[in-house]
Amino acid sequence: MAPEVSRARVRTHTCPRRSWTPRTRRRSGAGTAVRAAGLVTAALLTAGLITGCSGAGDDGTAPKPVASSPTRASTRSPVATPRADPLPALPRALTGQHLRWGRCAGTANTPAPGADWRCAALEVPLDYARPAGRTIDLALIRARSRGGGKRIGSLLFDFGGPGASGVDLLPAFAPQYGKLRSRYDLVGFDPRGVGASHGVRCRDDRAVRAAEAVDATPDTAAERSAYFEDAADFGKGCEKQVGGLLRHVSTTEAARDMDLMRRVLGDDKLHYMGVSYGTELGGVYAHLFPGRVGRLALDAVVDPTVGTVGHSENQARGFQRALDAYFTSRGADPEAGSRDVAALLRRLDAKPLPTTGGRELNESLATTGILVTLYSETSWPALTRGLRAAERGDGTALLALADSYNDRDAQGHYGTTTHAQRAISCRDDKERPTAAEATSLLARFRAISPVFGVAMAWDTAGWCHDWPVPGRWDDPDVSAPGAAPVLVVGNTGDPATPYEGARRMADELGEGVGVELTWKGQGHGAYGSGSTCVDAAVDAYLLEGRIPRDGTVCS
Repeated sequence: MAPEVSRARVRTHTCPRRSWTPRTRRRSGAGTAVRAAGLVTAALLTAGLITGCSGAGDDGTAPKPVASSPTRASTRSPVATPRADPLPALPRALTGQHLRWGRCAGTANTPAPGADWRCAALEVPLDYARPAGRTIDLALIRARSRGGGKRIGSLLFDFGGPGASGVDLLPAFAPQYGKLRSRYDLVGFDPRGVGASHGVRCRDDRAVRAAEAVDATPDTAAERSAYFEDAADFGKGCEKQVGGLLRHVSTTEAARDMDLMRRVLGDDKLHYMGVSYGTELGGVYAHLFPGRVGRLALDAVVDPTVGTVGHSENQARGFQRALDAYFTSRGADPEAGSRDVAALLRRLDAKPLPTTGGRELNESLATTGILVTLYSETSWPALTRGLRAAERGDGTALLALADSYNDRDAQGHYGTTTHAQRAISCRDDKERPTAAEATSLLARFRAISPVFGVAMAWDTAGWCHDWPVPGRWDDPDVSAPGAAPVLVVGNTGDPATPYEGARRMADELGEGVGVELTWKGQGHGAYGSGSTCVDAAVDAYLLEGRIPRDGTVCS
């Protein structure tokens, strides 16, 4: 699976046998780098910085059943019958619309896809509480089923972030989904506020470059002031550029968009593959529309039981585990290795390193460059090269890794994935830690991760500081009583969405709904990452409806 990191919520994505585009870039701090998981690998591949995205192999071609886990108990109150939708019914003009599929144009980031792909725009309400009011268009892309079996319907994909463009990414990943295309039309989309769907842009390239110099681990009053002023400025830029849309980019609204998408595509049930943040979106859909759940596969699972602080703590722990695994793979002591990296970052905090391009590598950029390589074992050699060069006084390699993650091209232009990520996550998350509360977390986070902990602790307060619109929830409700079984896939070595999140998602979906499949691997995500066991189980679920035993482990 591919990662995504940055000062934002988990940015996610899967790593097929190649990876997708980087998502989340903001201040290029560790915190920022971490919130966006999944989009980075593709960029690294494109830049030639890593060689591919396959995880450790496994020892079998089919899942190995193990004892089922104990009966699951959700922390949510059980509901005997599906909930009635409290919002007004959608007008016929929306539910009966006919999509006009045509040739897809290329974008600034990607060339036009091949002849198999067609694009269209779906009209959705800006505000579902006022469905007859203003509408916006969402960009869709589709490749028709190739046949080889009875067609099931459409299979929707969300690659995470939030903020990843499904229109850009699905064609790139399509070779990985060849089996699924035998019975499904493959459908990707840009969620509201992303890419071609009224994509959010909050600051220009010049302001992004300036923000890279802001210290993400402020030690002095002046540094703290600059840190929070930059955060507030980002939010003001979003409000100025985006206006009223900023209140309507929530995950709940994206889930409602998917249900309208399902209906217009002609499917009775929603069939869906969600990666990283896409698992949260899938869980929210199941909660809102349990009776319309078809086959939902959730891979690289976001923990639905935590808010801003809990999410950052989970990621600090996950990325530290991945760094420990990296050092262990090299025969080095993880504790000593982390001490050395932490010492390097402290030196960079005091004095950035020069690079061959004339720019400097500061602590924040170096942390991002290190963090990005932990999304996949295949990028560990790039980490080795970057650390060795930095110890010799050359920051070029780590800066290139950070630039890939931050979606910076050779001309110094930046993508906007991170802008969308921040807008969506700050509309979702109600928790707004203060600077004092972040300070109180420093010791705990540093103990969890001497390398990433401090930046992630500060990120809890900086990410949505002074955001112009309020959040909606403390944590997302994904309880889905009465829904069909949902396959939840966790990887014990996942840095961006640590394995514990898969267990909690399965629990929260409810007994008889959440079915957990575990891979004992490394990297962000499991499907398409080198485990024939995982791939066979997910394919059997999506194509044949065969559900593995809850608690199945692929070793």
